Amino acid sequence: MTAEYQVHGSVAVITLSNPPVNGLGLATRTAAVAGIRQALQDEAVKAIVITGAGKAFSGGADIKEFNSPKALTEPTLHTLINVVEQSSKPVVAAIHSVCMGGGLELALGCNYRVASPGAQMALPEVKLGILPGAGGTQRLPRVLGLEMALNMIVSGTPVLSEKLAGTALFDEVTAPGVDLLTAAVAFATKVAEVRPLPKVRERKVDYPNHEAFLQFSRNTVQAMSGPFPAPLKCVEAVAAAVTMKFDDGLKFERELFMQLVQSPESKALRHAFFAERVASKVPDVPSDTPVRTIAKAAIVGAGTMGGGIAMNFANAGIPVTLLETKQEALDKGLATIRKNYENTVKKGKLTQDKAEQRIALVSGTLAYADIAQADIVIEAVFEELGVKEAVFKQLDDVMKPGAILASNTSTLDLDKIAAFTKRPQDVIGTHFFSPANVMKLLEIVRGAQTGKDVLATALALSKKLKKTGVVSGVCDGFIGNRMIEQYVRQAGFLLEEGCLPEQVDKAVEKFGFAMGPFRMGDLAGNDIGWAIRKRRYVEKPDVTYSKTADLLCELGRYGQKTGAGWYDYKPGDRKAYASEQVNAMIIQHSSEIGVTRRTISDREIVERLVYALVNEGARILEEGIALRASDIDMVYLTGYGFPLFRGGPMFYADTVGLPNVLDSIAGYARGRHGEAWTPAPLLVKLAGEGKGFNG
Repeated sequence: MTAEYQVHGSVAVITLSNPPVNGLGLATRTAAVAGIRQALQDEAVKAIVITGAGKAFSGGADIKEFNSPKALTEPTLHTLINVVEQSSKPVVAAIHSVCMGGGLELALGCNYRVASPGAQMALPEVKLGILPGAGGTQRLPRVLGLEMALNMIVSGTPVLSEKLAGTALFDEVTAPGVDLLTAAVAFATKVAEVRPLPKVRERKVDYPNHEAFLQFSRNTVQAMSGPFPAPLKCVEAVAAAVTMKFDDGLKFERELFMQLVQSPESKALRHAFFAERVASKVPDVPSDTPVRTIAKAAIVGAGTMGGGIAMNFANAGIPVTLLETKQEALDKGLATIRKNYENTVKKGKLTQDKAEQRIALVSGTLAYADIAQADIVIEAVFEELGVKEAVFKQLDDVMKPGAILASNTSTLDLDKIAAFTKRPQDVIGTHFFSPANVMKLLEIVRGAQTGKDVLATALALSKKLKKTGVVSGVCDGFIGNRMIEQYVRQAGFLLEEGCLPEQVDKAVEKFGFAMGPFRMGDLAGNDIGWAIRKRRYVEKPDVTYSKTADLLCELGRYGQKTGAGWYDYKPGDRKAYASEQVNAMIIQHSSEIGVTRRTISDREIVERLVYALVNEGARILEEGIALRASDIDMVYLTGYGFPLFRGGPMFYADTVGLPNVLDSIAGYARGRHGEAWTPAPLLVKLAGEGKGFNG
């Protein structure tokens, strides 16, 4: 059932019923129109109330229908709103909980609106790279005024109903505790005989000197929206509400909507929206898999990563204990956490009281026995298997039965780590990204013997910690770092062949990355990559690397933490300054290995770095390390600064066309280090079939 029909006295109540948020898909629209027509034909019915079942009035259009015949199949959302607006009997929207997108547009088509306090009102379409396409840009300014409506539409940010009380959006906001449906039916009964029926479309938008305000808005939005076209189009659509007749404005809004829905930026944002939601779905771990209770946590290691991970638990209200081997290291870790919270308070993002509450949830110890009763313990020590072995053997001895033993390893074999214990079913990888209290990604590594309930618990925990959890199988580097190895390899080869760090970084940042590979190395610490390469030189002697990064580390230039890396840094200044010493070292190295340096285009830089990611991503997908291509995209969008408007490396490859990607790879395979460009079999297969990674 997608809409229920009941009669309360002389009022027909149509309840949208399409869990979880009463999305306005075709079946729901059809049932709602049928309900309105039934009410219009019943002489005993004098007024109509539309509301939503469960936890929403309506979350809006079903975006799974975008670009599908269903979106254009009658009754469309426009048709539903038109049927409501043209009703000969008053229609009252009874709004609660969530009223967003098409849901708010439907409410604006009603004659009256009654809301309960705490309802979230929003037109969030801009976050999907589009604009409200069913009259929202034309009707909302008519009830809220130009300025408030424009702010809501351009930002997409929800506003609570009580903050909009007193505007023409609502005819009534009920008092807390009052039953909304009872109040809405009483209101509908009261206005049943009122004529003419009020319509939002017939209101005017009055704003003195609107031309100046709109031009100011255009300038501001253009400066802030970067590569995304939707925010500026929102301004133009809202401007039409002031300057055009209603029907002309509606037509103009539709034209802009159709332009945006076909834009690569909107397609990328919609891909990311669905990718985030599907990432938590694991085919052999049903949604009703029992999860373990996580009421207490512990972290082994109070360094940068350990402290950041601890803050995640404190932010979620979960007590957490930091374990260190030395008091000095523990004190430093706890002090850093306090300082981080104090800085957040100074920025106005947290109250002093809440900061103190969170700090109070973090404790420290030097004894393993003190963490024995934790429900989950996360190891965050140095990335060396021998160090991990010592920790996990200790944890196996002291942790209570049923505790989850997690590793924050970024590259090491989780199955080997699990084998250090007598409970491999309780071992899982929880790879946080630095800074752990900020970055959204949590790479959840599933070992060969990891229990399904442990995996389900880790996925549930990622949501509680406000992370995007992505499941990976076991391999060297998992999804993210295995791919980044190929990206960094190409960056090194580019230095040998003719580039300098700033050229590579600028080209990649112009493409849209938050940070180029060399600035990223300086931020993360070049010594970390050096330690991983030393291990790989032994384990993978046939894989070639540029030696420039090793030479850099031999100079002690580990990055920002030493004040010198690929770039020079000044005390208290994180800005990267080109280093004459490093650039001279790179040029000298090219000469020593007999490479004649050449001019390299920005296009070649971007293609080599991005297609290296894509090619390795295809191998990861084929091997089953990642469950789906969109999971790889989520790893890169949320953990590695891949440009959101390009949708992730695998989605970007689909937009370029896999045959074109394959042609470029074949060209680079004929150059220096051609062995790094052996195309992944899956890439060859899909390109030959004219398919993409995402179907």
